[in-house]
Amino acid sequence: MSRVPTAGGHRPDGLILVVEDDPLILEFLCEILQEEGFVVEPQISADAAVIYLEEHAPQVHMLLTDITMPGTLNGADLANQFGDRWPDKPIMIMSGFETPESAGVRHVVSFIKKPWMIGGLLDCVGQTFKSKRFN
Repeated sequence: MSRVPTAGGHRPDGLILVVEDDPLILEFLCEILQEEGFVVEPQISADAAVIYLEEHAPQVHMLLTDITMPGTLNGADLANQFGDRWPDKPIMIMSGFETPESAGVRHVVSFIKKPWMIGGLLDCVGQTFKSKRFN
């Protein structure tokens, strides 16, 4: 996927792993982020994201995940595994039902409540993306 310059300035290089079980929300999220110049990798479940990370972790610079999703792992489990293995990579969580604390996330994360406004989402993503040094 190619990067697109944004009116707001240069976005950091690196891939955002976007994990959301609702295909329409996942597609919409990825379109919004790509229009702002971010490079994204969509995954429909935390289980699929873990498999993707096994081969592509060095390219992933940020995790953006929903909490509630079907499968063996939910977004909180994914965030905990991601934070344990790559503590210098930022994590952003979104949910309409839970908070990172109520879901058992052990790491410092950014959080946005669903439903979000596009501007709020982009501000949170931008701040989260820059929040830690990348390995």
